[in-house]
Amino acid sequence: MRSHYKTQCFETLALLIEAHAQLQKFMDNKQFLSTLTLIEQCQQGAISIGTLIDRMEGEGTEAVSSLESYCEQIYHLYIDLQRGISVNSRKILKKLDRLITRIENAILYGIPTQREVVFLPYKASMWDSLESVWKAAEEDPDCMALVIPIPYYDKNPDGSLGEMHYEGALYPEDVPVVYYETYDFESRHPDMIFIHNPYDDGNIVTSVHPFFYSKNLKQYTDDLIYIPYFVLQEIDPADSKAVAGMEHFCTTAGVINANHVIVQSETMRQVYVNVLTKYTGEDKRVYWEKKILGLGSPKVDRVSRLKDSDFRLPEEWERRIRKADGTKKKVIFYNTSVTAMLQGGEAMLEKIRRNLQIFRENSGDVALLWRPHPLMEATLASMRPYLMEEYAGIVQEYKTAGWGIYDDSPDMDRAIAISDAYYGDHSSIVWLYQKTGKPIMIQTVDV
Repeated sequence: MRSHYKTQCFETLALLIEAHAQLQKFMDNKQFLSTLTLIEQCQQGAISIGTLIDRMEGEGTEAVSSLESYCEQIYHLYIDLQRGISVNSRKILKKLDRLITRIENAILYGIPTQREVVFLPYKASMWDSLESVWKAAEEDPDCMALVIPIPYYDKNPDGSLGEMHYEGALYPEDVPVVYYETYDFESRHPDMIFIHNPYDDGNIVTSVHPFFYSKNLKQYTDDLIYIPYFVLQEIDPADSKAVAGMEHFCTTAGVINANHVIVQSETMRQVYVNVLTKYTGEDKRVYWEKKILGLGSPKVDRVSRLKDSDFRLPEEWERRIRKADGTKKKVIFYNTSVTAMLQGGEAMLEKIRRNLQIFRENSGDVALLWRPHPLMEATLASMRPYLMEEYAGIVQEYKTAGWGIYDDSPDMDRAIAISDAYYGDHSSIVWLYQKTGKPIMIQTVDV
């Protein structure tokens, strides 16, 4: 039985114990009608528990057998009082109290507890930030793990919600997904909900569906857990300049609203705790220390296990990474980030053109795998619409030429695994790619 439902049972049983004490007072004061009404309520409470247990566990449990005994005895008390028969109320109520204890023990020890854990990824390309946690939950026999991809919207330049996207069909074959409209969060009340988008309505480029904002989700679970979809450069918590550049990551809605936040390291945990304490007061430090957990990033777990042989490449990719003699070219993972594009503008577009030309001239020995940030086009449409046409032209020209690989798939790990080196912008991918031990070169827009 789900722990949430067990809690409901225990809460109702506690009310029955309180009701027994009130019954004694009513009977001592000869409040006949109040006594009968409360007995009826006690019986209804016991029936509701039994119905719930039968629905969740099937018939024949020890707990329901004891509940039936309770209902039978309290019914006889009702009939005797109604007929004016003298009863030893203290003895009867003490016996009912003992039955409640037996029922509590039967539920606690006789019915296995199962947790329902829900994962709410929004972009399939960011699933790796939750994957290893999901796998652990999936393998736990006492846990029901559900992956429910949620819809998200592009934002229009005026901040309103634009086109909706749903990527439920893009997840790996071994990940069974549940359609978000078929899951009733209120009635199911999962024990845990994991999210990796922390922004609620605070992102100017995209927004998950408002139902899935952290400020709303927290009412539907006992434990809302946020794990960032990115990995950041490790910094010294005492480096005030570096910390200032990271504060916006530490103060998002998801961080504030979650019951727990899991970050990539103990050092990063200290950064989060210090920033949040700075804004909320030193008396809140212990609260943040309990809430922020430096347990590591699932993205790093995933990358540390990657092997080239894990992936079957499309034939088109195979042709482009092989020389005429069948040997493998050096594969360069070329990453262009949203931040660099917004900062560089026209100069960044020209930089990309120059880079593509250089890689084309060397395509006999080097295969380029260009993987722009998955929100690049949505960001340009929202924030730099005047760059959109030229950028789209560069992408289309590259695709049409057919000498390199354009990777807009949801699987970034494949690009990391098959590449021999990284070239491109400073981004969270850099700190992840470092875990592979492969060479990294950062591009500069004016070089």
